[in-house]
Amino acid sequence: MGFKCGIVGLPNVGKSTLFNALTASKNAEAANFPFCTIDPNIGIVDVVDERLDKLTSLSNSKKKIYTNITFVDIAGLVKGASKGEGLGNKFLSHIREVDAIIHLVRCFESEKITHVNSKINPIDDLETIKTEIILSDLDIVHKKLEKGKKKLLNEKEIKILEKITKNLDRGKEVEINNYDEEKFLTSIGLLSIKPRIIVCNVGENDLSKGNSYTNQVKDKYPNEKVINICADIEDQLSGLDKKEKEMFMQDIGLHKTGINKLIKEGYDLLKLDTFFTSGPEESRAWTIKKNTTAPKAASVIHTDFEKNFIRAETITCEDFIKYGSAEKCKENGKLRIEGKDYIVKDGDVLYFRVNP
Repeated sequence: MGFKCGIVGLPNVGKSTLFNALTASKNAEAANFPFCTIDPNIGIVDVVDERLDKLTSLSNSKKKIYTNITFVDIAGLVKGASKGEGLGNKFLSHIREVDAIIHLVRCFESEKITHVNSKINPIDDLETIKTEIILSDLDIVHKKLEKGKKKLLNEKEIKILEKITKNLDRGKEVEINNYDEEKFLTSIGLLSIKPRIIVCNVGENDLSKGNSYTNQVKDKYPNEKVINICADIEDQLSGLDKKEKEMFMQDIGLHKTGINKLIKEGYDLLKLDTFFTSGPEESRAWTIKKNTTAPKAASVIHTDFEKNFIRAETITCEDFIKYGSAEKCKENGKLRIEGKDYIVKDGDVLYFRVNP
């Protein structure tokens, strides 16, 4: 499984520039006027992993297959979107289709690029987005409660909706207390329960230490994931080969690309792990939820593997790289036999044994 991240924000904050950098493409038109992006641009991005590179080399694999992330560049939102302003409900419907939201806010000054509200204020921008999402969720909840009156919902579901309505009416996002609530609220398409990362789009000089705008965001949202990215630099990096990229990053003192930071934070946010399979035909990375059992992990490769699961032969990635092959790991007592209850760890190299 991969996952899908939607890039949202007000018009002209750098969404399309960031999307172009993330996908190493020029698919998203970047222009100095609102609603340049109408239909969402979609790009699938390989999650480059050095561990897989090493496994491929050691196994002399014919193919190397990274896991991937889908990024969706969604049209700029404006105040009143929940009532149909701007691209309104079309914008909101696109957000419903993603697993996580990247809230991109403008934290740079530029006379060349207009701001939809005529001033740079990332807190106001984030509050605008939050308000429109809450209003949209309220509309969904009210419609569902109407169905409850017609006996189309059970008593437990009605109680959940009545409880969250109080929060939404006060301008607060929905808080989930247990799995049943999460399952039900996810099924009805609420937006405010989606995990999010706040990305501050800064100028090159503010990339390492941030600025007054980024400090405002971090002070306002101390419990949220907040990272700084310069979309323009990321876009420039995306057009360079590996050697040119390394030299450019060295020149500007950049140790890790913003894209890599964003992907790492996305994995943490959605509680995802990576396991590997490796052999002469192919070495491949697979994405799973944290705390996934071995049979469930096997089902990611093929659905029949779960019901026909016998065991998982397991090696840590570190041991595989250290000893050079599965055979050498076995000789040195580093290959473990795990059963149905085994919880797969990030970086495991797995060989599944299943009934034919």
